[in-house]
Amino acid sequence: MTSIIFMGTPDFSAPILRMLHDEGYAIKAVVTQPDRPVGRKRVLTPPPVKAAALELGLPVIQPEKLRGSEELQQILALQPDLVVTAAFGQILPRELLDAPSLGCINVHASLLPKYRGGAPIHQAVIDGEKETGVTIMYMAEKLDAGDIISQKAIPIEESDHTGKLFEKLSMVGCELLKETLPSIINGTNSRTVQDEAQVTFAGNISREQERIDWTQDATALYNQVRGLHPWPVAYTTFEDGNFKIWWATIGTNKHEAMPGTVIAIAKDHFEVAAGNGTALALYDVQPAGKKRMTAEEYLRGTGSKLQIGDQFQ
Repeated sequence: MTSIIFMGTPDFSAPILRMLHDEGYAIKAVVTQPDRPVGRKRVLTPPPVKAAALELGLPVIQPEKLRGSEELQQILALQPDLVVTAAFGQILPRELLDAPSLGCINVHASLLPKYRGGAPIHQAVIDGEKETGVTIMYMAEKLDAGDIISQKAIPIEESDHTGKLFEKLSMVGCELLKETLPSIINGTNSRTVQDEAQVTFAGNISREQERIDWTQDATALYNQVRGLHPWPVAYTTFEDGNFKIWWATIGTNKHEAMPGTVIAIAKDHFEVAAGNGTALALYDVQPAGKKRMTAEEYLRGTGSKLQIGDQFQ
């Protein structure tokens, strides 16, 4: 029976691990990132893949850094036939890439060669892409640059946000890997070199990418808000504090106001001027120092003094 080491960390990866287990593959170990402090109370929390592995009764290895570590030697000593990764979060060293007889493969949440890197789902939504998908690929030392084995595309719906797409693409990844693994094991899979001329990158989201630029039109801002929902969340500034925008839609009011100006206030939302005469309608917000709330709650409470003409920066 083919022996596998699975490497992954976030919620996206856990269903893929469960699929491998349910299909009866011999999983020798699960490699994931170390437990991290989470939330305001900094509670030490295991990554989702660790929680799934322990539930399935699988041994877990958690290297802080894989290259040159004792954990790497522990992995190599298991002599797996195949390494399967899905959003593990570290580049594999050459020593590990060369070890398994069937190679190391990755379940990547984009249609490579587009969106190599750590935030392909976020970036596809922010960029207003109409489709995305999953690529099963051989791993290389260069980031997400290995040969493509199989791909499956899905549409990005206008109401999709990053959280929804994580769930959708995790399921797509499960099914595609399930379909593809037999051909990898028996050596009949296809292998396509990536076209370097078509490569784009999606690095981890920076703080600057989270900030709203009100001079952009409402479509771009809507894509930014949903691309950063439910994490890390878009923000603007208001009354000298950061003001998070958890959810918004394209507004209906046309205007000639300066971008960032409040131009309309309704019961359950308010509209802020964006570029090109468009507006963004805010429905789910978090003022500085406050909890997340609906715009209706905000307008009844903290934001009860909000007026047309007030300025977001």
